[in-house]
Amino acid sequence: MQSTRFALDAGHDFVELNQLLKLVGLAHSGGTGKAIVASGAVRVDGQVELRKTCKIRAGQVVECEGMRVEVVAG
Repeated sequence: MQSTRFALDAGHDFVELNQLLKLVGLAHSGGTGKAIVASGAVRVDGQVELRKTCKIRAGQVVECEGMRVEVVAG
């Protein structure tokens, strides 16, 4: 599994899940990110996550399509 880190922008406590997928290159747009989440293909901290705009905070790990994304403070 490929692994990467995503740093939150300074002053931001979270990123929405569908936007995170877009920002790390797993989705071409926020809409595509929503579809990926709705399909059940995304795990947050090991659990399937179906909330498209779920707030992802520093310290959480998102897994999708063979990629593991660790979210860190900016």
